[in-house]
Amino acid sequence: MEREKIHLQYPLNATSKTILWNAISTPSGLEGWFADHVQSDDKTVTFFWGKTESRSAEIVAVRAYSFIRFRWKDQKDSREYFEFRMDYSELTNDFTLEIVDFAAKDEADDMRELWDSQVETLRRACGF
Repeated sequence: MEREKIHLQYPLNATSKTILWNAISTPSGLEGWFADHVQSDDKTVTFFWGKTESRSAEIVAVRAYSFIRFRWKDQKDSREYFEFRMDYSELTNDFTLEIVDFAAKDEADDMRELWDSQVETLRRACGF
């Protein structure tokens, strides 16, 4: 099944790079909006949803206060990843959260809706 790269941008009324960075890169931050529970062991991060669902990802690239890229350990295509990137606009003094992910073509719209919902939870959790 053919998969496509999804690139999403969310303007955030965030003025603190530390709060946003912690929300996208630390277990406690990710627990606030992305997963119910997150465990990190050096380069491996395990995400838990509900009582039975979990998935592990490897951190494949990171630049502090810029981006973090994960690759699901059970992903067959080694070129696929998901990434959180924060960009600062000096014009508006706000940050934009960019998300890159991959989905099957027939699931791309559902994936976009899922990310929209997750980022809305992030906004509420962090006050953006």
